[in-house]
Amino acid sequence: MPNPLSIINGRVIDPSQQIDRIANLRIHDGKIVEIDTPPKDGDDVFDVAGKIVLPGLIDMHVHLREPGGEENDTIETGTKAAIHGGFTSIACCPNTMPPIDSQASVEFIKQQAARSKNCNVYVICCISKNREGKELAELGQLFEAGAIACSDDGAPVEDAELTRRAFEYCLMFDKPLLSHPEITSLTKNGVMHEGMVSLLLGLRGMPVAAEDVAVAQDITLAEITGGRLHVMHVSSEGAVSAIRRAKLRGIRVTAEVTPHHLTLTDEALRSFDSNFKMNPPLRSQEHVEACIEGLRDGTIDVIASDHAPHAAEKKMRELDQAPFGIIGLETSLPLVITKLIRPGILDWQSVVQKMSLNPAKILGIPKGTLQLGADADITVVDPDARWTVSADDFHSKSKNSPYIGWELFGKASAVFVGGVRRG
Repeated sequence: MPNPLSIINGRVIDPSQQIDRIANLRIHDGKIVEIDTPPKDGDDVFDVAGKIVLPGLIDMHVHLREPGGEENDTIETGTKAAIHGGFTSIACCPNTMPPIDSQASVEFIKQQAARSKNCNVYVICCISKNREGKELAELGQLFEAGAIACSDDGAPVEDAELTRRAFEYCLMFDKPLLSHPEITSLTKNGVMHEGMVSLLLGLRGMPVAAEDVAVAQDITLAEITGGRLHVMHVSSEGAVSAIRRAKLRGIRVTAEVTPHHLTLTDEALRSFDSNFKMNPPLRSQEHVEACIEGLRDGTIDVIASDHAPHAAEKKMRELDQAPFGIIGLETSLPLVITKLIRPGILDWQSVVQKMSLNPAKILGIPKGTLQLGADADITVVDPDARWTVSADDFHSKSKNSPYIGWELFGKASAVFVGGVRRG
């Protein structure tokens, strides 16, 4: 049995207890056992003066690619990237090959994650069999196997009747349905946001209506079933407004936004760099501002990376042939610090809510808090660390980031999972 650990002199921030002060944390047997007490004889002592101590960060939207896409990333490399990004828990999406639509596939992910001994990995299973949107997956069995939510992310379920039945099944198990909001008949062959820039560049656009209509449909189905809807990677002003109105009506809806939809616009596609190609696409400035305002007023509950690794040879294709998506686990926290906290748009309490407490609540997992008896999942952050994003420093197998060369502030300096330091 390792010695108890005392993490001392850090600024402890925990929205679940309304704590924001210099304090000590004492950890024993993987749990938080004391707060504000000095170290005891025999304790290992870790002095984090000048650093910020947070409940372990949680990314509820990650693509690990294994099985089937190991050339892009693996559970081992993806979880290592998560640890270095400051995340103690992640939820992995089911768009693997084969998709996560069986009990065996859920168990495979859990076993591989346990072998990796990096962060906690929670499994999101498919809504439909093979993610084809035609037949409901065996949701009851998948939840019993340990899946914590369902989604066909990357392949939206456009069959309203199937979505309605999925909501009803999820309601029986008190699980959320995670929706990829897109009407694919409107975005077919699209490359980027439909607007003035796409017109000037001669690239096929993806209109905001594709997202807005899908969000409206999912909200309606959540309302009539009483189910729990979580809208993934919100990017449009219309979607933010619809979610805001739905919350005012008491509909059980939550939402997330990615750092790239808060920090980049469609203007970046003037470079024809496929690292700026993603789905939903980077939109114009008014949509970015709407997403930021949604974060500020609580309409958007979560900041998630949508970490989507692709091997270099895939992203090097022509822009219309390259796959959508970027990596994000290792830049999410620094981008939030640089672009939201330092300018005063969000404070640390709000950020910890959106990157730890709220994801835990939505997924129904016992994380996101530093309360006594809680798992000692802890992220220590150096908020003033100044560094430049380099492809050589990524722990993910893929390097498809639009932020290479950016100078950012803030970095996770230590991460503990169950009281054990990782990374």
